[in-house]
Amino acid sequence: MPALISTRLLILFGESSRASRTAWCHRGLRFLTHAGRDQGPLTLASLGFKSEFERPDKIKTNKHEKLKLNSAIEVPKSKVKAVGRNGTRDVGVKKSLEIESAPFAAKSFSELGLPPLLLERLEKEGFQVPTEVQSAAIPTILKNHDVVIQSYTGSGKTLAYLLPILSEVGPFANKSFNGDEESRKKSEIDAVIVAPSRELGMQIVREFEKLLGPANKKVVQQLVGGANRSRQEEALKKNRPAIIVGTPGRIAEISAAGKLHTHNCRYLVLDEVDELLSFNFREDMHRILDHVGRRSGANPSGPKNLLARRAERQTILVSATVPFSVIRAARSWGSDPLLVQAKKVTPLESLPAPGPVNLSRPTSSSSSNQNLQPQAAIQSLPPALKHYYCVARLQHKVDTLRRCVHALDAKSVIAFMNHTKQLKDAVFKLEARGIKAAELHGDLGKLARSTILKKFKNGEVRVLVTNELSARGLDVPECDLVVNLGLPTDSIHYAHRAGRTGRLGRKGTVVTICEEPEVFVVKKVQKQLGIPIPACEFTEGKLVGVEEEKEPSESLK
Repeated sequence: MPALISTRLLILFGESSRASRTAWCHRGLRFLTHAGRDQGPLTLASLGFKSEFERPDKIKTNKHEKLKLNSAIEVPKSKVKAVGRNGTRDVGVKKSLEIESAPFAAKSFSELGLPPLLLERLEKEGFQVPTEVQSAAIPTILKNHDVVIQSYTGSGKTLAYLLPILSEVGPFANKSFNGDEESRKKSEIDAVIVAPSRELGMQIVREFEKLLGPANKKVVQQLVGGANRSRQEEALKKNRPAIIVGTPGRIAEISAAGKLHTHNCRYLVLDEVDELLSFNFREDMHRILDHVGRRSGANPSGPKNLLARRAERQTILVSATVPFSVIRAARSWGSDPLLVQAKKVTPLESLPAPGPVNLSRPTSSSSSNQNLQPQAAIQSLPPALKHYYCVARLQHKVDTLRRCVHALDAKSVIAFMNHTKQLKDAVFKLEARGIKAAELHGDLGKLARSTILKKFKNGEVRVLVTNELSARGLDVPECDLVVNLGLPTDSIHYAHRAGRTGRLGRKGTVVTICEEPEVFVVKKVQKQLGIPIPACEFTEGKLVGVEEEKEPSESLK
């Protein structure tokens, strides 16, 4: 019987606890959060931040009194206990935390509590004003809270977790990065970022390298599938990186071989977590969650050790959509996690309580997931998009794409097809008509994919023809047109494809080219997302709207 219980705990990753738990911190304060479901969203002030980010004064309080996460906060004189790696210590709390009128609308990164050296790098790289989700997420993560970051595609979520990590890990950290050379040699990985695709993983690495600069590139290393594993293991041994970015399979593979030491890891980031919850990643995610941030020698199946492991690391989940599966994962894998959105931070306790996450079952079959799909897809759509659909025969779709590109004078286009075998033929037809095109899919090697992406971003390739592989994580801010040559399977996939354009507030256009019998699918997506998707044609080099006949029945199934 005990063995059975132990096995169930391993599979389910523990049940979410209703009782308030003491959240751990590594270099700062994590508050006790005991939030009721009727409580409102948090603000920067309620997280302990004033507009000038001054340090709180030390004052005393009864040890049994807790901080409440209400919109109006009065904190009695107190001395709150914060638990860290070296035991407990007294941390002061402000007597009164005032609410700002617009707490999450930071005008510069200097308002968010980032270290001076990192601020200098941001300015040098041209980052001046944080996005809304960055303004909300950065100070929340710096306060050592476990978080779920949710915002529409292209809103700057990567930088929202990358900057807090670089504030504590690497050459820009508040404390000296170099320190004692011997202690650095013995140190383990400080941060692990997991991404569902090689493209997203490599993109995250590029973001890190951009800020780290050429002199500190070895601080981060990618561990993605499709690359030479032996070279990656050699680089781990030689460079001793502090940050790892990779795909679940490769990270789990090297970890199982004993070449990746993450037991004392401080940060675990799961980017596009809704995708990482899929059945395909189940076994690899089991290993990652069991080994990242878990102290060596602990019994992983013991309930107390499970709670300690969750509290020891800081867990950050990131996604454009937050279905119930993500909420379950956050509760199971984190400690009192907060939902961070643009201009709003909400305790997950205030959301409906789902059961414990079970990676042994595909999350796509969850009925609650399917009920939330349209709402989640709406959340992920960039706000400045125009949507159209055009009817064309199958054999004419690529030529319609060509006319669409010319009619909109699109400079950077991503065209989605559902089957890899179709990509080469589409590229051949476009090139024959004078449009520089390239295909991108999973069968290509790492070097080939990197070269194609580089050419596309540099403008050498005008049309990138790809499959669902690139619907998530492909970040090309200049992309001004997305074309669906193959229909997305549902509103979620439509939203993720559409999110490749209109990034960071730019304008973008999404055109779906479908056959006559497929129009009902477009209508269904239109109804689910609550967005207009009018019909159009490409005549005399222009996009022309088509007047549609009203259907006798408005019911779409």
